Amino acid sequence: MSKLSHFDKDGKAAMVDVSAKDVTERRAVARGRITMKAETLALIREGTAAKGDVLGVARVAGIMAAKKTSDLIPLCHPLPITEVSLDLECDEATSSVEITAEVKVSGKTGVEMEALTAVSVAALTIYDMVKAADKEMVISDITLAHKEGGKSGTFSSKKEAPPLRSRGMQARPAARAEAVKLDPVPEHVSPNAKREALRHFMEAKRIKPRRWAQDAGIASGTLYSFLQGRLASLSAEDEAKLAAALRLRPEDLYPGL
Repeated sequence: MSKLSHFDKDGKAAMVDVSAKDVTERRAVARGRITMKAETLALIREGTAAKGDVLGVARVAGIMAAKKTSDLIPLCHPLPITEVSLDLECDEATSSVEITAEVKVSGKTGVEMEALTAVSVAALTIYDMVKAADKEMVISDITLAHKEGGKSGTFSSKKEAPPLRSRGMQARPAARAEAVKLDPVPEHVSPNAKREALRHFMEAKRIKPRRWAQDAGIASGTLYSFLQGRLASLSAEDEAKLAAALRLRPEDLYPGL
């Protein structure tokens, strides 16, 4: 274990002296989630929560929190942050909002705490805005996913699931994707049964809808619309592409049917 830097020679808490460090480009990405009832997620997604635009307010709160991190965490340095961005994604498969914060700075120390603070406050803001509907929401999995710059160099969390392509699950060429259209799910299976089967499949495999759609080369809105019941069924072509991205057959996406 490396020596802890937030203590002086007498073991007392102290802010690290970074005056001798070089100014470098630094970047940090943090992630987290807030899990809730499906009905609560629907309020957020549809913009019908009593307090208004939940995701919009949470995004602004996260940005503000990143800029105020040194006021909240005692030994953090005030930093001239150059960029803060937050992405909040409703995940139907896990009934949660997934939060990603990215922070950049040209400075002498990193912005990991700023990114983690942004995620934490965004999640707390979501909780505050819909707590009247759901007091059992759970904030979890807040973690540093990636950081760059500084003496310690680049770090990527081993717990962070990489995109499908980086795991060797590249989408197959179009000709092979076409081939996996064989043995389709029987037409008599209802759309709702297929929808529920796909949700269970995604939850079991911890598949994120947007990443999966991107790797498959289809519009993420198409997949979301099917999962949310706004689209009766996925086309055979889209099923083939989604299956090909995982090196599976279309019928493998609907276990039990």
